[in-house]
Amino acid sequence: MKKKYKVKWALPANLDLIEIVEFIAEDSPATARKIVKKIKEKVSNLKIVPERGRVVPELAKHGIKQYRKFIISPWRILYQIDEKVVYVVLVADGRRNLEDILFKRIMR
Repeated sequence: MKKKYKVKWALPANLDLIEIVEFIAEDSPATARKIVKKIKEKVSNLKIVPERGRVVPELAKHGIKQYRKFIISPWRILYQIDEKVVYVVLVADGRRNLEDILFKRIMR
């Protein structure tokens, strides 16, 4: 039987998702609902196979290898696995520079 993990959204990642949905909803509330549903479904799959994501290359080059990512184009979802819990830590536009996003986040 496969290990079952619990998925938790860190507050900043939850705020990222809210910001994305609000932005898209300005033009199309229906599209915003579809996107949030798709992201939440894919994130929910981490309960069974959290190792499916790749190590984040921008972080790995600095020796930080505990974060993984997967893409729901154009968004990158970053997460960390800790024992039996998967923490979603960031939802960001994959077209933006991830290092800039993370720098701004830690400088808040």
